[in-house]
Amino acid sequence: MVCRVHEKCSAMSNNTVTWLIVRFFATGESYRSLAFSFRLGFSTTREIVEEVCEVIWKTLRPIYMPKPTKEDWQKISREYKELWNFPNCIGALDGKHINIQRPINGGSAYFNYKGANSIVLLALVDAHYKFITVDVGSYGRNSDGHVFAKSALGKALANGRLDVPPVTPIEENGDPIPFVMVADEAFPLKSYLMRPYSRATLGGNEGNKIFNYRLSCARRVVENAFGILSNRWRVFRTNIQIQPKSVDNIVLAACCLHNMLCQSHDFQLRGNSTQRSFEIRDKFKDFFSSSVGAVPWQYEMIWRGRIND
Repeated sequence: MVCRVHEKCSAMSNNTVTWLIVRFFATGESYRSLAFSFRLGFSTTREIVEEVCEVIWKTLRPIYMPKPTKEDWQKISREYKELWNFPNCIGALDGKHINIQRPINGGSAYFNYKGANSIVLLALVDAHYKFITVDVGSYGRNSDGHVFAKSALGKALANGRLDVPPVTPIEENGDPIPFVMVADEAFPLKSYLMRPYSRATLGGNEGNKIFNYRLSCARRVVENAFGILSNRWRVFRTNIQIQPKSVDNIVLAACCLHNMLCQSHDFQLRGNSTQRSFEIRDKFKDFFSSSVGAVPWQYEMIWRGRIND
């Protein structure tokens, strides 16, 4: 790819460009503020950020977010079973609103239910908080379910074009079960997409509540991934002062950089520490449900529907 930025800024060092990009992602400063800090023109700063983000996406995507093969899906499924106790799971799915300034002539298309203007980042995440695939740019007013249905991922799953492994039993001598993704109640229930039981169907049904609990444990991986992304790149904690088309490349680049950093040793240690915390909590849960640790009123409270999840 020919870099037009280099042609316009041949006097700038690579270090200067790198620091400008890192500062933009890490702080969410406006182009005007960055231009003042680096003594550049506004239009030059904008072109540097937008073109570098495009190059990051095109260069790093094949390395850190490749299209999964059947073997990749099987590996993801094994890790979800080992780490999050949910077999035949090939990813956690959710949408995140990326807040932006009100677009020129955007009308109400980007106005979301939170009262802000946004585009939607739809992401499927593996058991280690890495993005398997992302879809960016849908209007903020659209629901997660609508965004998923219109996305390339949703269409590929519906048409059986994702090279997902065939149905496999989740217990010895059990019935074959398809590989699925896990999501919250904003998404539709499909043979390849599991959502929780609605509160109206819980009542005294402990099985439904246990399913919701186990699904929640697996599904929160995608929420954690969004949290890591936002804390690492604080540009996502601001109203990005850029038009939507340019924001898309920024989000895509940030997701690739996120995956690259997730492979670092330090992050894996933190992930293992988090997993250990979950294991400890599960031990408390098992104790509270045992004959030794149970209290007589806890089941009555569940049956009354006061504890739904």
